[in-house]
Amino acid sequence: MTSQENAGNRMLAGKCLCGAVQYAVADEFIYAANCHCSNCRRTTGSAFKPFAGIERERLSLTKGEDNVLIFGEETGHDAHCKTCGSLLYSVVSDGAFVHVTMGTLVDEPAIRPTQHIFVGSKAKWFTIADDLPQYEEHVAGGAD
Repeated sequence: MTSQENAGNRMLAGKCLCGAVQYAVADEFIYAANCHCSNCRRTTGSAFKPFAGIERERLSLTKGEDNVLIFGEETGHDAHCKTCGSLLYSVVSDGAFVHVTMGTLVDEPAIRPTQHIFVGSKAKWFTIADDLPQYEEHVAGGAD
């Protein structure tokens, strides 16, 4: 049984650091990864961004929609809280999917990251210490 089958129709809660922006997302993520690209490092202030991907319509804001700061275009952007700056999710794939930053989830998702992507540009000061597969750039058909 896959993690998606175990999840059923469960909804997960997520929120920013200050709680001004909150969201609900189905616990039916299609993929999850740790992205080491320079943009993800900069927007999170960390060595990598753990994220889970799902169709855009499966995520809805439940509080603070007027407090969301969009960095980018309608079909590809990062969504941050205007107050505390937390990165909540990224819209990708021409607006079809969102990459939910797993650190903003209040509830535990069924899925776990299954690979490291963009390790070709990872922070030199960080050592990956797990056995997940590592890819120099994107993974075809997965985390984009």
